[in-house]
Amino acid sequence: MDEKYVLLRVPAEPAFARSVRMTASALAVAAGVESVEDLEDVKMIADEGFVYACATRPESVEIGFTLTEGVVGMDFALGEDEPTDDAVDLVRVLLSALCDEFSFSEDGSTLHLVRATGDSDDE
Repeated sequence: MDEKYVLLRVPAEPAFARSVRMTASALAVAAGVESVEDLEDVKMIADEGFVYACATRPESVEIGFTLTEGVVGMDFALGEDEPTDDAVDLVRVLLSALCDEFSFSEDGSTLHLVRATGDSDDE
């Protein structure tokens, strides 16, 4: 699969978390992800990334999805506030455990997450 890029922008409100999860899941299928476990991981990563992004208090959250065969990347645009809630610490722990890549841009404006799925986990 050639690299594909999809952009999603939703209001930074809890009611839109499901939209982010379902979009991530559908795009993972388009990238060739077939196992239920991998799809659940992608949905959880999308959900937790959205929670983190919302904690930075933007008006809306823009998520850029990068898809290649068996790999889903997500870049969450962050607001200007630094999250201070203890729950965000748990989000960081979960994302670190689930993602193959978990980082922030140098300027702190983007949360970058990557999950390699399917056969790439078994190598």
